[in-house]
Amino acid sequence: MEIVICPDAVQAGRLGADAITTLIRRKPDGVLGLATGSSPLGIYDELARRHEAGELSFANARGFTLDEYVGLATEHPETYHNVIRKDFVNRVDFADGAVRGPDGLSDDIPAFCRSYEEAIAAAGGIDLQILGIGTDGHIGFNEPGSSLASRTRIKTLTKQTRIDNARFFGGDIDQVPTHCITQGLGTIMAARHVVLVASGHGKAEAVHQLAEGSVSAMWPGTILQHHPHVTVLLDEAAASRLQLSDYYRETYHAKPAWQGL
Repeated sequence: MEIVICPDAVQAGRLGADAITTLIRRKPDGVLGLATGSSPLGIYDELARRHEAGELSFANARGFTLDEYVGLATEHPETYHNVIRKDFVNRVDFADGAVRGPDGLSDDIPAFCRSYEEAIAAAGGIDLQILGIGTDGHIGFNEPGSSLASRTRIKTLTKQTRIDNARFFGGDIDQVPTHCITQGLGTIMAARHVVLVASGHGKAEAVHQLAEGSVSAMWPGTILQHHPHVTVLLDEAAASRLQLSDYYRETYHAKPAWQGL
């Protein structure tokens, strides 16, 4: 796990975009795992800027979103199907149907979850998975207590997650769905490269546990300590609880340029 402490969230977004740019230029039909929420917005903004400048094309790329609320109407602005298109997909040149996501209105959710896993496998697996992290350490919607080997499935959201997400629903927690479909921790671990981005003091404890705590279902993101290629991009506030922050800075500044992220 590589910890990169940036002066601000803008720089973290640029570095995340650099990793995706490198992938797509090397492998134009690369497969991206796409997260929603506020954490990856800096990455998406920078990728959209590069596309508009003619520097990058996603015409042959594919994507799979991490999760989706269960029960929200198709036209609801906060379905992750709609959010990822507003924040990223419709700002670049993905082909129609190239980005897929969980179906929160499926009549047979277990069968859908199996088919989603099969679709990811049929695409050759995810080359680069973008992640945020919740204040309680969840990645995707894998809440505390999730199986570390879990695959795509339905989950019940914790009250804390619903409180955190109420800002997207006019501040009304009762409007936040209680269930979701999420890629599992085992699914996320199968990605070849994971880029996790976090900003703000509210994420500092989760980041500390992620990088320096024990691997535990109580802090689901800690499973990433077992992944061979994880890049964690932080602003100063999110890094404020790290005990080895000086070492992480020294390591990043001393790394060979050819190594990349």
